Amino acid sequence: MELEYALYRGDDLLKIGTADELAAFQQVKRKTILFYATPAYQKRTSKKSLRTIRLEEEK
Repeated sequence: MELEYALYRGDDLLKIGTADELAAFQQVKRKTILFYATPAYQKRTSKKSLRTIRLEEEK
């Protein structure tokens, strides 16, 4: 089972999907989508930049 992510630009939700789906949507590599979720990326960029949030599965 693949993890799902939400891709945001600021407060706007752009798309929900797997890392591969979001990479195809943004035309970037999969590892770039995963990098958008790291604390290092968030420190380097403004709040209006792209952000990836990993979605948790409800139990």
